[in-house]
Amino acid sequence: MNISKSILRGAFLLSLGLLGSCGEKFLAEAPADQITDANFYQTESDAVQAVTAAYSELAKGGQYNAALWAMDIMADISVTGGDDGGDGLEYKQLEAFSIPPTNKVANLMWGGCFVGIQRANLVLQKVPGITNISSSVKRRCLGEAQFLRAKYYFDLVRTYGDVPLFTTPPTGPAAVNIPRTPATQVYVQIEKDLTDAIANLDPVYSGNDLGRATKWSATGLLAKVYLTEGKKTEAAQRAGEVIANSGKSLWANYGDNFKIENENGKESLFEVQFISGKNFENFGYTQNGPGFAGNEFFGPRGANQTPGSGYGFNIPEPDFVSGYEAGDTRRAATVIEPGYVFSDNKTQSPSATGSPFGYNCRKWFIGKVNTNIWDSGLNIPVLRLAEIYLIRAEAVGPTGGPNGGLESLNMVRRRAFGLPLGTPSAKDVTTPDPNAFQQAVIRERKYELAFEFDRWFDLKRLNGTPMGLIPVMTNQAAYLAGLGKGINRGVPSARNLVLPIPQSELDANPGLVQNPGY
Repeated sequence: MNISKSILRGAFLLSLGLLGSCGEKFLAEAPADQITDANFYQTESDAVQAVTAAYSELAKGGQYNAALWAMDIMADISVTGGDDGGDGLEYKQLEAFSIPPTNKVANLMWGGCFVGIQRANLVLQKVPGITNISSSVKRRCLGEAQFLRAKYYFDLVRTYGDVPLFTTPPTGPAAVNIPRTPATQVYVQIEKDLTDAIANLDPVYSGNDLGRATKWSATGLLAKVYLTEGKKTEAAQRAGEVIANSGKSLWANYGDNFKIENENGKESLFEVQFISGKNFENFGYTQNGPGFAGNEFFGPRGANQTPGSGYGFNIPEPDFVSGYEAGDTRRAATVIEPGYVFSDNKTQSPSATGSPFGYNCRKWFIGKVNTNIWDSGLNIPVLRLAEIYLIRAEAVGPTGGPNGGLESLNMVRRRAFGLPLGTPSAKDVTTPDPNAFQQAVIRERKYELAFEFDRWFDLKRLNGTPMGLIPVMTNQAAYLAGLGKGINRGVPSARNLVLPIPQSELDANPGLVQNPGY
């Protein structure tokens, strides 16, 4: 089975039938066929298909095809853009930090993560009992399910705080209606799942299995989890293991990370797999098909300036763009600016609907949106080696040596300026001051990972410092209000460190309690 492309489309159909007996509203997708517990989970092929169904939720609206786009809009990377009126209302509510419990993004994220979790739980429950399967594939399937459950729960706990913790599939509505588990306990389960996944997963895959979660995917995610928890010693250890042993290396050119021909490439530890040319043919306009909708949603708005006319969402903020250092090659790879020449020789305007400064997101734009309707095949990186370097840098601080924080940070910076990776340069950070060094690392994360949907999570975990959500976004709101041109945003408060629990889930589950302030 080719996880990276050829059978992924089938997973979207198969996955509709695998949860029919679970009974809860957020799992109630209509069965697409007659697959049931009674006639499935019998063979090796069944096990692999069930795991693929758990992967498929990553590419849907509850994860990388809609909900996670908001993580930069709620931060100082971008604003909603789009058209006037109610266009993108769910993102405008987040941008304004005026978020009702009915917000669509909050609902999508909650539902998408829990669907993925329950699919992983089914694999972990059913696959051990399959006898017609090789031991290596069984072990891998279990490791993949453990990795995916950890990934979905990591997004949930960072987004909502305390959430219901399921480690087995619920047997009916009563088993689903459980209260929220403290976030600290959820993190314990995430750590366990990733530790187990590291033991179960192979270090590398090739051919038809390229794109599956590997041992190093799980190790890198565990390093990120530890850093989020403030466990810097553990984060540094796991990041160091990836850097030393994964066989991964940085592309010399930053932009090579975001080319279709380089998918699942030398720097990639894990990415969401997308396929082009299948959405409209088989599903119509949907963000729950196998293609990435961001090519059209992020493409510049207006037929006069881009082939096919995009929707112009996730507009880079002007101070984010001006914050690039001179010579930083990441700017051209990340931002479309006025004067950019498209493939049909049209030129980006200095101002457009939804983008008064003429900026658009370049990173996921592959052009010709009218022939890739909500349907780009460009994969989205979840973990890259560059982020692992930055995790180690932040975890160990401004230490020297080849494995120290200074060299880890400067490896990323040198690549950004097109310099030899292993040679000291004038762009290197040399400060011995821990606070100044941390600020430099966080700034580097902002520009290295821009539009990879992580900035709000960074600001959240840093709250209580000058680099945290409330001080950064309060200053940002004041800055944008002074610019005019229709760019405004709200001011966050403590409640905006989490999103609201969806009202529909509160209505369905009397055991849930809403987050304070919502």
